[in-house]
Amino acid sequence: MINASDLKRSQVVLLDDAPCIVLDVSQQSPTARGGSTLIKTKYRNLLTGQVMPKTFKAGDRIDEANFNRRKGQFLYASGDDGVFMDNESFEQYEIGGEIYTDVKGYLLEGFEVMLGVFSEQVVSLEVPQTVELLVTETAPAIKNATATAQTKEAVLETGISVQVPGYLESGETIKIDTRECRFVSRA
Repeated sequence: MINASDLKRSQVVLLDDAPCIVLDVSQQSPTARGGSTLIKTKYRNLLTGQVMPKTFKAGDRIDEANFNRRKGQFLYASGDDGVFMDNESFEQYEIGGEIYTDVKGYLLEGFEVMLGVFSEQVVSLEVPQTVELLVTETAPAIKNATATAQTKEAVLETGISVQVPGYLESGETIKIDTRECRFVSRA
């Protein structure tokens, strides 16, 4: 058990018998004498994806979830699901739904991922902050374009579309920020 005042961002705790990742933590000091410090949190239930606020008193105890982050690898897409392998046990998991849909545009066969495992079930999937993908289709390069001038839409090898600077052409490899789905630089 951990103390509510020791909560940190991206820590996984057990709330209402479900693993929840802490998204935001703030402390509020009491204005009256004798009041206890309040710990205000925002968390995401990893089973349902629901984001909820919750307030604890400073002395409250919270159960830690039996949650492990394991290195994994994307093997292939199977319909609306993705098949991933745990790099330590070589066990394969077929992951679908919102967990897979949110990251499938950044995955190519063989890409490294972090699998969040709770009770031998994958409940979260983390991709690296930046990935390198090939531009397969875009408008011709705009002459005299600079990095901060006009942008144009480009389709990447995984099928997602991003805004890129006008000087990029089809066939170039670029870095994409996976948190915001935006162009970072040439690879």
